[in-house]
Amino acid sequence: MEALLWLSLAALLFSAPFWYPRWTLKRALARPLSPSALAILQRNLPVYRRMPSELQQQLQRLIVQFLHQKKIVGCLDLEVSEEMRVTIAAQACLLLLNRPSKVYRTLHTILLYPGAFIADRQEVGPGGVVSDARQQMLGESWSDGRVVLSWDDVKRGAEDWSDGHNVVLHEFAHQLDSESGNNNGAPYLGSQESYRSWSQVLQRDFDALRRDAYFGRHDSVMDHYGATNPAEFFAVATETFFEKPWQLSERHAELFAELRKYYRVDPREWLPPPPPPQPEPQLVAVPLPSRSYAWANW
Repeated sequence: MEALLWLSLAALLFSAPFWYPRWTLKRALARPLSPSALAILQRNLPVYRRMPSELQQQLQRLIVQFLHQKKIVGCLDLEVSEEMRVTIAAQACLLLLNRPSKVYRTLHTILLYPGAFIADRQEVGPGGVVSDARQQMLGESWSDGRVVLSWDDVKRGAEDWSDGHNVVLHEFAHQLDSESGNNNGAPYLGSQESYRSWSQVLQRDFDALRRDAYFGRHDSVMDHYGATNPAEFFAVATETFFEKPWQLSERHAELFAELRKYYRVDPREWLPPPPPPQPEPQLVAVPLPSRSYAWANW
C-alpha cells in the first residue's frame, strides 16, 4: 500500500510540469481584462474601436494569455506599469488574430528600455575586416526567446497609426518569422504551394524596394529599411500592412493579398481610406508689363 502511495506521488510530481501550466492558464483566461486594462487597450490601440465585437473579444483573450505567459522586465531602472504591459501585449497580439497559433510559443521575456538603447555589434568592412561598432536601436528580436523594445518608440507607434512605423509590430513579426526555424522572411505557411506563391511575390517586391533604396526614390509606401534583407522586408511589410493597408493594397496588390492570407485579417476594415492626394499647384505665367529701358544709362 505504501509503495503504491509513493508511486502515485512520483507520478504526480513527474506530470506536474505538464498539467500545471495548463491549469494556471485556464484560470487566467477565466478572468477578463480589468476595466483599467480595457481603457488602456481602447486608448493605445487606435484600430480597436473599429473592430467587430468578435475580434475585440478574441484580442482581449490573447492579451490575457500574453500577459500571463510573458515576463516584461524594465531596464535602466524603468518601472514597468500596467499601461506599458497592456500596450505592448495589444500590439503584439494584433498579429495573432484568427490564426491557430500559440501565443509566441518560444518567447518568454520582453526587455523594455525607457528609450532607444545601445547595442554592440561587429561589422565586416572591406577586405573582410571585422570591427566593433555601437548602434542605437529602437527594438530587437532575439532567437533565444527575448524581444527588446524602447518604450518611447512603443508609445510613438501607438500614437500614430498611419505612418507605417511600429516597433512592436516589426519585432514581433520577426518572432513569427522565426517559428519556421529560420529568420528569413518566410514564416510557417503550412503548404508547399503557399511557400511558392509567397516566395514569388515577396522576392519581386523586395527587389523593387532594393532598387528604390539604391536610386534614392522616396515615393515607396514601405520604408527603405525593408531592403536590408528578406527578414527585414517581411517585418517592414507587416508594419505597412497594419498601418497603411489602403496604400499597400493599391501599390502592391499581390503582396497585400499574401499578407492578408497569412494574417487572416483585412486592416482596411479598421481604418478609413486616406484622402486623395492634392493636385500640385499649377504655375501660371503672368505677362510682364511692356516697358522701354534705356540700356545705355545702366
